[in-house]
Amino acid sequence: MIDSIDMSLVDWSRGQFALTALFHWIFVPLTLGLSFIVAFMHTIYVRTGDEEWKRITKFWMKLFGINFAIGVSTGIILEFEFGTNWSNYSWFVGDIFGAPLAVEGILAFFLESTFIAIMFFGWNKVSKRLHLTASWLTAFGASLSAVWILVANAWMQKPVGTVFNPDTARNEMINFWDVLFSDMAVNKFLHTVTSSFLLASIFVIGVSAWFLLRKREVLFAKRSTVVASVFGIIAGVATIFTGDTSARIMAREQPMKFAAMEALYEGQANAPLVVIGAIRTDTTKTPNPREDFIFKIEIPNALSYMVFLTPSGFVPGISDLVYGNEEQGILSYEEKIKRGAVAIQTLKELKRAKDRGDEATYTAMREKFNDPVWLEKYYRHFGYGYYKGRELKELIPNVKLMFYSFHIMVILGTHFLILSLIALWLSLKNRWGHHKWLMWVAILTIPLPWIATESGWLVAEMGRQPWVVYELMPTISAVTRLSPGAVQLTFWIFLATFTVLFIAEIKILVTQIKKGPGGK
Repeated sequence: MIDSIDMSLVDWSRGQFALTALFHWIFVPLTLGLSFIVAFMHTIYVRTGDEEWKRITKFWMKLFGINFAIGVSTGIILEFEFGTNWSNYSWFVGDIFGAPLAVEGILAFFLESTFIAIMFFGWNKVSKRLHLTASWLTAFGASLSAVWILVANAWMQKPVGTVFNPDTARNEMINFWDVLFSDMAVNKFLHTVTSSFLLASIFVIGVSAWFLLRKREVLFAKRSTVVASVFGIIAGVATIFTGDTSARIMAREQPMKFAAMEALYEGQANAPLVVIGAIRTDTTKTPNPREDFIFKIEIPNALSYMVFLTPSGFVPGISDLVYGNEEQGILSYEEKIKRGAVAIQTLKELKRAKDRGDEATYTAMREKFNDPVWLEKYYRHFGYGYYKGRELKELIPNVKLMFYSFHIMVILGTHFLILSLIALWLSLKNRWGHHKWLMWVAILTIPLPWIATESGWLVAEMGRQPWVVYELMPTISAVTRLSPGAVQLTFWIFLATFTVLFIAEIKILVTQIKKGPGGK
């Protein structure tokens, strides 16, 4: 359906957005998690009056502020890219996507900017309780900001609460609460925030281990470890729970992403869960289930149970979704493409009839977009129509990337929870810091939560491909018609800028950590 599109333009536009998003997400989870850890430490100081807790709070607050300041710049660039590189997408969904972003700017951003100044500069200038309130409101403001971004993203994953207006070719919101409280949105927020809390906990534990290893600020390090490990255990358990729920929602709403994530080619009941494995084939092409893995370790029936809470549940594989499975009521991609093409053609006929003043044809076409049965049969597959005449493999995400990203995320998440449990147990026995090898494990673990969280976003976003809005708008129709050279130029400019910001972040954080809580 889109013959003139320059695929290099699509690839570079996607690459630029991915670059911005991945760099932005380096800063966001630490901001989300560290803000609550700081607020909790601040609460202990106010309740106890212990000056050591004040030193602890001010140190971690300083690191939070450094990360927050640098993270804001990447977020601003990210939002501008919707208009510059993805203008067709912005037109198609602007009435829905714009609302959460506007709420984020009006409420969350102003809430953060108002109270963050009091949080940093209110020591001995306002009452202790007002100062503490500012710390908590800053933390809640950061999470409130995340709510609206994640609601917008969840709608792209599962478009609900909207109706398509064929006269304007735009989606319009009809129920804000359906958009805000969809199961996808609620779970995405909870999973993202709890995993961010876990990331910040590991960061605090690792930095504290560095102090213990060097026998500096021992009381500061031990107290920080106790708070962070408790926080990490709670966040780790919550992350596992929300991740499990996320998998069930994904299996129901985005079965191709789920099949790719598990490298499941042939659907089956009593489907096993691959704990770890190495993929042999190029799985973006037509799957050959006999040559998928070099090796794998499975848990029998676990995948079916995870999705359906029963081992007998049928989990569709990539072949079922591409070629259809009549027994399971699964339409083939070819059938969806035919139906999507009908929806696109109907929209074109409506527009032509309107332009030439053909009221009868216009009314007939318009009535189809008001017919729930027609919408379910044809418009539901609107996005597939753009793939008429294109290769079916374009509708399959990169399975290798999905499989490895998901399993890296799960394995590392388990490691973080175990580390938090060990840190708390040994701290309560006053033995944390007595084992050098454990201190080194904690220190070397510091960068791993970023690998885990970025892997999670790769699963969420790359697994949704080729869709910008799931099954309604593919990337090939969403991109702005720019010169590929212009996008390449800005890509390299952004890469250089973000690299400088990242290096600056690391250098400033390391400098402040070396100074310790007593440094200026």
